[in-house]
Amino acid sequence: MPRIVKSGLIQMSLALTEGEGSIEEIKDAMFQKHIPFIKDAGNQGVQILCLQEIFNTPYFCPGQDKEWYKSAEPVPGPTVERMQEYARKFDMAIVVPVYEKEMPGFLYNTAAVIDAGGKYLGKYRKNHLPQVAGFWEKFFFRPGNFGYPVFETKYGKIGVYICYDRHFPDGARILGLNGAEIVYNPSATVAGLSQYLWKLEQPAHAVANGYFMGCINRVGVEKPWDLGKFYGTSYFVDPKGHIFAEASEDKDELLVAEFDLDMIDEVRSTWQFFRDRRPETYGKLVEL
Repeated sequence: MPRIVKSGLIQMSLALTEGEGSIEEIKDAMFQKHIPFIKDAGNQGVQILCLQEIFNTPYFCPGQDKEWYKSAEPVPGPTVERMQEYARKFDMAIVVPVYEKEMPGFLYNTAAVIDAGGKYLGKYRKNHLPQVAGFWEKFFFRPGNFGYPVFETKYGKIGVYICYDRHFPDGARILGLNGAEIVYNPSATVAGLSQYLWKLEQPAHAVANGYFMGCINRVGVEKPWDLGKFYGTSYFVDPKGHIFAEASEDKDELLVAEFDLDMIDEVRSTWQFFRDRRPETYGKLVEL
């Protein structure tokens, strides 16, 4: 029997901008804005759903306002618990990217993974953090310390890579070696310097590692930061590097696609990249 998976990606603009409410009100408004899309995914029979990077807040990293530290929460915690209700209701696995607080001063850019039925499986913490104008992530986050876990959901083995991570092939390869069949990359990416890489790097990861990817980006302009326009264009790409489903550049949208995980075996039986690796020659990669 083919291993057909139906997956969904949600790209979203802000519900409230800074100044229109407290941090908790902004978070709740963003959560509420997602609910109709989550329900739509469940009603369409989506089996694995992924949301965008820190889905329930603005992308606040263009500034350096410590007030946003208050938006961080435990994982698992309140937002994950609310999402578990929808995972149970729709028998749907959900990747939930949030701002995590482990303890005071220990804050991470994290994605929680909930299995169909609502079981919390674990989390991925973003490993690679940009620190350039407009993306002051090291002001807000510590680098991830969980490596590159793969989570065995009811419908397939999934990994997570978050936004800036996608510029680094090393973790993408480790996710493949760890058994990922689908890798999700929730992002907050604006038009400009790296937009042309959006459809270059991730199809390359999919080909080099023989897995599917779901790539999610925000839409719209987020005030008051004026970082630029988040250009959406969320998409799915297969292990042959073909983008087979794509969202708009400017609309709040649920993108749904079906694909056959058996393609992984077909592709890896043709392109023997894992067989032909030479790890004994790669020592330079782990030198400091």
